[in-house]
Amino acid sequence: MIRRPPRSTLFPYTTLFRSPVISNLSMDGRLTMANMAIEAGAKTGIFPPDEITEEYLQGRTDREYTVYQSDPDAEYQEIIEIDVNEIEPVVACPNLPSNVKPVRELQGVRIDQAVIGSCTNGRIEDLRVAAGIFKGRKVAPGVRVIIFPGTQQVYLDALREGLMEIFVEAGAAVSTPTCGPCLGGHMGILAEGERAVSTTNRNFTGRMGHVDSEVYLSSPAVAAASAIAGELTHPDLIFSAKK
Repeated sequence: MIRRPPRSTLFPYTTLFRSPVISNLSMDGRLTMANMAIEAGAKTGIFPPDEITEEYLQGRTDREYTVYQSDPDAEYQEIIEIDVNEIEPVVACPNLPSNVKPVRELQGVRIDQAVIGSCTNGRIEDLRVAAGIFKGRKVAPGVRVIIFPGTQQVYLDALREGLMEIFVEAGAAVSTPTCGPCLGGHMGILAEGERAVSTTNRNFTGRMGHVDSEVYLSSPAVAAASAIAGELTHPDLIFSAKK
């Protein structure tokens, strides 16, 4: 359930995520949703602090902090209820994050590059998902794959878990944690007419390179599956196919 509190000068368009599903969502998942809230029209995206939050903070801060919760009788500008059981993997098509379509409707759209990671989807949980799809498989000929761990700690965790070996053996390149093609900075900049599937947060015109390139935003699972197939692909199709 998504709740939007009344607008204010302090918290304009704040989105509060709350539901039984959210209560069981990992911090990695929460951080990704909070990161992407602005792309859905909010200025901020927040989650009620709970035991998962407290556990995450252990060892990450030695300062005293205050836990804030919404008032039990708080009134909200709008409540949006979403049945997550009905959600299929989706992709944001060029050139807006809001231009969303189910990945099954985009089957066959060829790609030149897959970017997995960044500040949006570069946590260890994301890399584990991608590695689970890449393991024992190869990147499609002609497709470039770049892995961007979100932090040095994620890089170390992935290295110790053997995920880096899986990526390299599949044919991917692994970068140090940094901002790269996501903002058209360096590494994997798209040329004219090229198309990428990326787990980053924006796909505006020219975002990752040439103004005549295209960026499709997806989850790590869809990006990894598409890299193997060479086209936008539902992960189920990769697992149902022979290695």
